[in-house]
Amino acid sequence: MTQSSIDIHAISERVQQESLVVDRIFQEMDRVIVGQRYMVERLLIGLFCNGHILLEGVPGLAKTLTVSTLAKIVDASFKRIQFTPDLLPADLTGTTIYNQHQGVFIPKKGPVFANLILADEINRAPAKVQSALLEAMNERQISADNTTYNLEEPFMVIATQNQIESQGTYPLPESQIERTLCAPLPDIL
Repeated sequence: MTQSSIDIHAISERVQQESLVVDRIFQEMDRVIVGQRYMVERLLIGLFCNGHILLEGVPGLAKTLTVSTLAKIVDASFKRIQFTPDLLPADLTGTTIYNQHQGVFIPKKGPVFANLILADEINRAPAKVQSALLEAMNERQISADNTTYNLEEPFMVIATQNQIESQGTYPLPESQIERTLCAPLPDIL
């Protein structure tokens, strides 16, 4: 037996073992989500590649249910953030609250501190909110009140966006689009 055949055998065994985990995730997802294999595959690619996903598709494709189910299966925390024109950066990152009894400010972390974030209708938020989310996506950290907080792994933003022609939407910054894997979903199941 040559050295290269031993390495190939070891690699094949590892691929088989890792594939069992992925197969198990698909089995569990299939118990809740029907007909969305393409979306689930893209979410897993983003999760395994330590990336972020931009889901483009019509309403009603069970995007929220899919992401929350995936979070449960992989034992990760999940938060959904509805992006609106009046959203503020602190609505994502959190703020500090004064504790009168202790006489100190205590950080209250926002929803961006979850492992899997569903950023629903991301292109409805103003630039300052986009900037706060971009820091989380790019740096895996949040700066709030002169303090930097690292985000726990895994960390993945799954964003949905409305068509740019829709009222109240903003074009996403190129820097944000570059940090996502786009996953256009089929309109008809």
